[in-house]
Amino acid sequence: MGRTIVTTAALVALAAVYGCTVQGADGKGDSPVHISLPSSAPPTKKSADGKPSGSSSPSSTPAKRTGPAPAVLWSRGDSGRDVRELQARLHQVQWLFDGPTGSYDDLTERAVKGFQGKRGLPKTGETDTVTWQRLVKMTHEPGKWDLYLKGGQPAGAPDPRCLTGRVLCIDKTSRTLRWMIDGRTVSTMAVRFGATGTPTRDGVFHVYWKSRDHYSTLYDSPMPYAMFFSGGQAVHYSYDFSARGYAGGSHGCVNVRDEAAIASLYAQVRNGDKVVVYW
Repeated sequence: MGRTIVTTAALVALAAVYGCTVQGADGKGDSPVHISLPSSAPPTKKSADGKPSGSSSPSSTPAKRTGPAPAVLWSRGDSGRDVRELQARLHQVQWLFDGPTGSYDDLTERAVKGFQGKRGLPKTGETDTVTWQRLVKMTHEPGKWDLYLKGGQPAGAPDPRCLTGRVLCIDKTSRTLRWMIDGRTVSTMAVRFGATGTPTRDGVFHVYWKSRDHYSTLYDSPMPYAMFFSGGQAVHYSYDFSARGYAGGSHGCVNVRDEAAIASLYAQVRNGDKVVVYW
C-alpha cells in the first residue's frame, strides 16, 4: 500500500513538470506521461561531446572542413618558361598536342581542365599547386628540346660568314635559320636536320634550284617550297616536322615547320644566294 502511494506521487510530480499532454507524430495527445522502466539492455555509449555514438542523425555526421583554396600558379594569359614546362609535361601525358608555345592559351586551359577532371580535381583550367604537384609526379623533367618541341627557341649568334650578302644562315646548335641581308636579320624560324644516318652537310653552299611544289620520288614524300643547296639536300617545308616536332628527323634536308614563314622566305630567296650551315 505504501509503495503504491509513492508511485502515484511520482506520477503527479512528472505531470506537473512536463505538462498534461505529450504530442505524438500526428499531433494527437498520447498518454499524459511515459515512463521507461529499467531494463537489462546496456546503456547507450556517448561520444566525447555527449551525443550517442553510431547515431544516423545528420547532426552526428561531422561536417567536411574545407581549407583555403590552393594557390594558383599559372592561368590563361600567363606566359614564360614555366608555362612552357607545364605544356611540355601536359604533352607527356597526352593532354596537349600543340606546342609548347610558352603562352597559356585556350588549348592549355582546356588541357588542364581535362587533366583535373580525370583525377577528381576541381576543373578550373587554372594550374594551382595541387594540380601542378600531381602532374609533376606523373611526368619527368623536360629537356631543352621537349620545351621547344615545335620551335620557338631563340637563335644563336650568326656565324661571321653570314654577315655579308644574302644568306640563309643555318645554326645546328640553336636549330634555327636566319634569313640575313648584309648583316641584318630579316626573319628567323625553327628548323630540323637530318637524322643520325643521313646528316645535313656543314659548310658554305649556294641555292642552285628552287621548286615550289617539289615531290621526292626517292623518299616518296612532298617537299614544298624546296630550295636546293647541296645535291639532294634542300631547305623545305615539312609536314612531319609540323606534326611531330623534334621527335623526328629528315633525310638530310633542312626542315621548316612554319608554312607561312617558309612561303615568305621562298618568295625572297634567289638562285645564287649563299647558304651557311654550321655548329
